[in-house]
Amino acid sequence: MREIVFDTETTGLDPKAGHRLVEVGCVELMNHLPTGRTFQSYINPERDMPDEAYAIHGLSADFLAKHRTFGAVAAELIEFIGDSPLVIHNADFDMNFLNHELGQIGLAPVSRNQAIDTVQIARRRFPGAPASLDALCKRFNIDLAARNLHGALLDAQLLAAVYVELIGAREPGLELAIAVATPGLVSVAGAPMARRREPRPHAPLAAELAAHAAFLAAKIKDALWFVRA
Repeated sequence: MREIVFDTETTGLDPKAGHRLVEVGCVELMNHLPTGRTFQSYINPERDMPDEAYAIHGLSADFLAKHRTFGAVAAELIEFIGDSPLVIHNADFDMNFLNHELGQIGLAPVSRNQAIDTVQIARRRFPGAPASLDALCKRFNIDLAARNLHGALLDAQLLAAVYVELIGAREPGLELAIAVATPGLVSVAGAPMARRREPRPHAPLAAELAAHAAFLAAKIKDALWFVRA
């Protein structure tokens, strides 16, 4: 199962007020494990950077002016996302910006049904507790040392770790990344993964049924067990 952990940085809170995307970051998961494939791009918003937004992510208008516009990035982004579920912290915010930008260049929106909102998952699991990404990282002892400022790729990587904890998918050895090969999966050591075997038949033999019936008749009065004919 392929999923994409998705995050954005913007110039503000509302695309309808003229605010724009300035960074997108994606982390690919396969069966809830990071594959090592990511997508990240800064985006030229073709506008100024409000002080409030700059204080959050540290991306200046001068810095962003050297990068591509969303229209030049969109094809690569959509190809990377594909039709995979998008794991997003506060999905409405990021989806609104993404679909507004897509609409501006005449591309179809991404369905809201494609998004998995980790804020909603956190609130169901921990009612009344803080559900910010920082709070969840602290709850699950995920290292925040590198997060001096927000960044779309860094936040997507942190969210990938939080998401695994939220859905209870962590198992022994989860820290080992899987490798994706053609045509199938390989183990971390590089050896082919074991093929699934069909279960062996476990129906009792006629002699076993007869022995069981004789045992019940001889040893147990009014037995609750019975032998199906």
